[in-house]
Amino acid sequence: MSSSQPRLSIGLPVYNGEKFLKEAIDSLLAQTFEDFELIISDNASTDKTEEICRAYAAQDQRIRYYRNQKNIGCACNFNRTFELSSGEYFKWAAYDDLHAPDFLMKCVEVLDKNPTVILCHSQVSFIDEQGKFLQNYNIKLKTDLVQPHKRFHELLTKHLCYQCYGVIRASAIKAIPPMGSYGLADGILLSRLGLLGRFYEIPEYLFFARSHPQQSMSMFFPDYLSFTNNNPKYSLKMLPDFYSYTVWFDSAKNGQVLFPHWRILWEYALSVWLFKLSLYERLCCHISIYQQLRGTEYLLLKDFLKVLQGLWKNWQRVAIQKPQITL
Repeated sequence: MSSSQPRLSIGLPVYNGEKFLKEAIDSLLAQTFEDFELIISDNASTDKTEEICRAYAAQDQRIRYYRNQKNIGCACNFNRTFELSSGEYFKWAAYDDLHAPDFLMKCVEVLDKNPTVILCHSQVSFIDEQGKFLQNYNIKLKTDLVQPHKRFHELLTKHLCYQCYGVIRASAIKAIPPMGSYGLADGILLSRLGLLGRFYEIPEYLFFARSHPQQSMSMFFPDYLSFTNNNPKYSLKMLPDFYSYTVWFDSAKNGQVLFPHWRILWEYALSVWLFKLSLYERLCCHISIYQQLRGTEYLLLKDFLKVLQGLWKNWQRVAIQKPQITL
């Protein structure tokens, strides 16, 4: 391990993660690649997360622990770990997932050898609360293609965004807007990285995503394990609750007027104009947005209906509370 700036920074955002946090940290500290810093940003946890983190930070100088005075929301906490980083490469880590000992080493080797690759990840297996194997994640995307509009097309495919937990060039993350506080923000972030450069998937199962009731996907996307198997019975009803996801990404939006599906469409369209692309490539990207999101148009109408429903309820509440004038 180098004595100066680490080659790799790992950002671990956490909120009330006492149940699985020790295993996740141990999995990272057991990596054969050791030239990294581990940045933990505690989002004002109310359980034993702080105690656990401070104990680990006292034992290993690679660990830096930060605690937010208040909960700043999921997206802001993810962004904070990157803002505090200093490495050439960066990786987000979840408090409940595990990694094979050679995950970091193999990802860094790929990035070192291939300057056109900006993100390296591995195949994914699901584990349960006890760490036992459940099933493999088998949605494969062709994100190693040379043409940026083709990578963008692939990343518009319905998937679970596990590439976010790969090793990424820090320069690439700096070249795009921070993760947004809205539903599918991780998917938008990946689509923008895909426009910048190629991804590489190591053909080994080195990343273990834990499935448990407390995680966001279990709460807002309860059928996601069936979704990963390319279920022939797939339907739009299996999509996540993006209203709840938006509030999870940014708790300050609770109770606000939201248009989550319009926001997703806007962010995809905006992505096409953030980078230097030819007119042909931009056109192909917009065609892909139409092709890949076709069939979900009713969700845009649903946003309006939900807002109208909320306004009607508020009007009724005000009407009931308004004092009656008697003669």
